[in-house]
Amino acid sequence: MQIAFFGSSLVSAYWNGAATYYRGLVRALYARGHRVTFYEPDAYERQQHRDIEDPSWAQIVVFPATEDGVRRAVESARGADVVIKASGVGVFDELLEAEIAGSKTSDNLVAFWDVDAPATLDRINRNPGDPFAPLIPLYDIIFTYGGGDPVVAAYQALGARDCVPIYNALDPETHHPEQPDSRFAGALGFLGNRLPDRERRVEEFFLGPAAKLPGLQFPLGGAGWGDKPKTANIRYLDHVYTRDHNAFNCSPMAVLNISRESMARYGFSPATRVFEAAGAGACVITDEWEGVELFLEPDTEILVARDGGEVIDHLLSLTHQKAREIGEAALRRVLAAHTYAHRAAEVEAVLEGKAARGVAS
Repeated sequence: MQIAFFGSSLVSAYWNGAATYYRGLVRALYARGHRVTFYEPDAYERQQHRDIEDPSWAQIVVFPATEDGVRRAVESARGADVVIKASGVGVFDELLEAEIAGSKTSDNLVAFWDVDAPATLDRINRNPGDPFAPLIPLYDIIFTYGGGDPVVAAYQALGARDCVPIYNALDPETHHPEQPDSRFAGALGFLGNRLPDRERRVEEFFLGPAAKLPGLQFPLGGAGWGDKPKTANIRYLDHVYTRDHNAFNCSPMAVLNISRESMARYGFSPATRVFEAAGAGACVITDEWEGVELFLEPDTEILVARDGGEVIDHLLSLTHQKAREIGEAALRRVLAAHTYAHRAAEVEAVLEGKAARGVAS
């Protein structure tokens, strides 16, 4: 299939946590014989903070962040077999959603890919006049970044023809064990941008435990934390480029996953970094959310904390040997069941099944 994919960015993870998700899926779809043209706006200085050059496994089209740029990009994508609009492109999202829904023909499929379904659904529920709501039934398929049955039911209630979660996963060519790096050494590392619906949870699960364990070191990576009050044992690294993610995950005794509030509330939404860290053989401590055991087994493949106090308990009881055993078990599990090759096969089955049943006619 020829696939046109409109997203925030494939080549830059700068203020763009979905980048590695997009990369893993697009690379795996390419390996299965599909060809993706990825359309991304020239916005938020992402092109000036690229992590990768244009890859061999996707064609990159950077369009001007203007209304005319959007319309021209959508027009150029009209010949594709599948046209996908991801949530959170960042500029002219409403226009893109309407234009791509309107590009439906008898010869194509149009899909919406929601990389933050809980936030989208909460927004629509707060505002019944949300302009995206009437467009939902016009898309052949709604893919989501996760969310399980709660998100599927919520989208179906809004008229979605079909809704399929495609969970985060591991790209073993990109994320794998590496030698530790002293820049990232410590007891517990956290990597994530400062976002309004995660900041309170970062205070609870990371900043608070660091303050109560002054003898341990806590490396912190991600944009936006520079002016946040931090104890002296927190080593702030600012934006960590994806080329350094493996070293970051392999260097502390454990790494922390903190869900955004909406993701934690809906559950069934493992963050990309869970699989990246597991793929590097890291011992992951995650905040609690429903469905974690569907992906990694608590206590043997991942450690779960209900609050900052349990993060402290894990750190005080964890040894380097135990951390290594948990990380190795997690790596075995994600390689066996949670790679982007697995996810791409799911996407392919959905798209080809719909085409075969004449959904596009």
